[in-house]
Amino acid sequence: MQRTKEQPGEATADPRVHAQRIREMLRDTMVHARQDEARVTDPKALALFETTAEVLQGLITAYEHFEQKSEPVWR
Repeated sequence: MQRTKEQPGEATADPRVHAQRIREMLRDTMVHARQDEARVTDPKALALFETTAEVLQGLITAYEHFEQKSEPVWR
């Protein structure tokens, strides 16, 4: 796996910094999948992109809960 340029804060051991970066990447990918939904006509591809966006939204929510410590498991 090729590494990209290191982002600010990547050297830290604080998991919240890493969680925030991953959440941002997930959100970017979710937005891209939603945009592609409008570009395709193949029903199977459309279903795939919709499912991708929905799953990513669930992961984004989990990361937000981790960052906010809003669930008992993250406290």
